[in-house]
Amino acid sequence: MRKTHGPAFKKAVIELDKCPLCRGRAVTQGVFHELPCDHCNASGWVAAATGDALALDELVTQLSMRLQAATRQIEQLMNPRASGPETIYQGSNQRGAGGTNYTGD
Repeated sequence: MRKTHGPAFKKAVIELDKCPLCRGRAVTQGVFHELPCDHCNASGWVAAATGDALALDELVTQLSMRLQAATRQIEQLMNPRASGPETIYQGSNQRGAGGTNYTGD
């Protein structure tokens, strides 16, 4: 095993799961009103491997990483790449006069 000093170069992604007590709602039902869930620090998320609540600074980091991944996935779905013969017409091949697109039509 190698010895390492200092923090890791990349932040590890912790798999998250819904809180079993509040079922991901971040609140539990009290007698008269809803109360913040104490098990998950009122976030609705716990570590999937252990079922324990994450520290607030770690929770913010993990949720931000999940949000960024979801945003990237949404952007990819919104802008699908052309495939097949249409890719020739969609991209610029710079073969025309003055570096313009030439399609051969």
